[in-house]
Amino acid sequence: MVLVLVALVGVFLSSYLALYKLGYIGHLACAAGTCERVQSSRWSILFGVPVAAWGVAFYVTTLIIAVAGTLPGRTAARPIAWALLALTGWGLVFSAYLTALELFVIHAICEYCVSSAVLVLVMFCLALADLRDRPPAGADEGPGADDGPIPGASATR
Repeated sequence: MVLVLVALVGVFLSSYLALYKLGYIGHLACAAGTCERVQSSRWSILFGVPVAAWGVAFYVTTLIIAVAGTLPGRTAARPIAWALLALTGWGLVFSAYLTALELFVIHAICEYCVSSAVLVLVMFCLALADLRDRPPAGADEGPGADDGPIPGASATR
């Protein structure tokens, strides 16, 4: 459930940046003052679409999958956990790439972009913990659930 909330925060954050990039917001409220430099760089567009819009799609997809994992009958579904881990893992790699561009190519840091990278890292850690908590496919309800009686144990005392 925490992953759902973190993804929702990411939707709002990336939507703010996308609205700026699309011209619906005049300027970014950025304490460092370099957010607009990052957002106006040639690296802020990927395949003709603002990177922030790709971020909205990423966070919305993550949100939908995470919500699906909370539905009754799906709380132990490992495919959902694997999907979240793969998606957030990809997001983590892409965020690292974008952060490297900020540091070494653009020479400016966008605090919103860094915040998004932190959100992706948190979601990846939560997805990894979630996968580790879910029982493997075909596993019984708990340790020894179908082991039968313990050898040498007496049924009566």
